[in-house]
Amino acid sequence: MMMVGDTFPVTSLPAVLADGSMDNDYAFVNTDGYTVVFFYPADFTFVCPTELVAFDKAKAEFDARNTKVVGVSVDSVHSHAAWRRTPLNQGGIGAINYPLLSDFCRDLSDPLGILNEEGVTYRASYLLDKEGKIRHFVVNDLPLGRSVSEMLRMVDALAFYEQNGQVCPANWQKGEAGIGADLESTSTYLSKAA
Repeated sequence: MMMVGDTFPVTSLPAVLADGSMDNDYAFVNTDGYTVVFFYPADFTFVCPTELVAFDKAKAEFDARNTKVVGVSVDSVHSHAAWRRTPLNQGGIGAINYPLLSDFCRDLSDPLGILNEEGVTYRASYLLDKEGKIRHFVVNDLPLGRSVSEMLRMVDALAFYEQNGQVCPANWQKGEAGIGADLESTSTYLSKAA
């Protein structure tokens, strides 16, 4: 399994783009900002569409943070395209506004170590910096849907750290102060929080 600090092993895959067109070698890392890559088990399932639609509803917030969002599963681009054409009230996801990548050959999910015994991915979410380095990731079991708002918080935390050089304490939110990476700063913070 790859860890925080490792560089993503693959940076392009076949994709269905936001406009519905297909690209056989879509470079998905945002070299000018951040990239959120989230894996889901399969198209035409049950928890997955709730997550894909939730990311779509938050797309403007990610855009405002210069963060590209891409979804990935082991399904083909043709399956992705069919799912996008299926209305929400019929189990589809509609015309979502970000790319869906096809990791049909498991070129990305296998080296990441996120495949289950049936060959589908767990609900893994990655936050990459502009070099494609993993700065945050979380992996959920199949029945456990992820939090889009928590990923937005992590994007904010990474941006805050990069801009200010301060670290983000537990439950930090955008607009709050950070702390220095030293005992005095931590002690002062905890004294005020008590």
